[in-house]
Amino acid sequence: MDKSLYKRPSWDEYFMHLVDEVAQRATCDRGKSGAIIVRDKRILCTGYVGSPPGFAHCDEVGHLLKKVIDEDGTIRQHCVRTIHAEQNAIAQAARYGIPLEGTTLYCTMEPCRVCAMLIISVGIKKVVAKRRYHAGQETRDLFKKAGIELIVMENKIETYENQ
Repeated sequence: MDKSLYKRPSWDEYFMHLVDEVAQRATCDRGKSGAIIVRDKRILCTGYVGSPPGFAHCDEVGHLLKKVIDEDGTIRQHCVRTIHAEQNAIAQAARYGIPLEGTTLYCTMEPCRVCAMLIISVGIKKVVAKRRYHAGQETRDLFKKAGIELIVMENKIETYENQ
């Protein structure tokens, strides 16, 4: 390999590659997502889409789908058997007493509204997402109001089966 052609990844690119690896542990094949929370370029905790400890996973017993009707009448399906990657990462930090004030969260797609509220509440200051979330505008508005920097690396909406 010609070393003059090698481009070292930025920190955001580096952690986003690791998010993709973390997402491989997801136990729900709808929206396989991962999350990493970092402080000073050091990983504090990780999370992926999966059921709480001791509960059955989608890849074992199937999805637990609920229909959600958006204000515009759009009907969507969400699997509620699992916890989002961001929620699992935050829960892991809480379980092990790791404060998250001033950290950066890397994730597969823009967080949902509930995850955004948790991110705000625990003091995360920056979120780097690989792609957009189909219902991400509310999150963008919340982050702006809370002063959280949001970077989306690919201006593409994440899609998954039976959305």
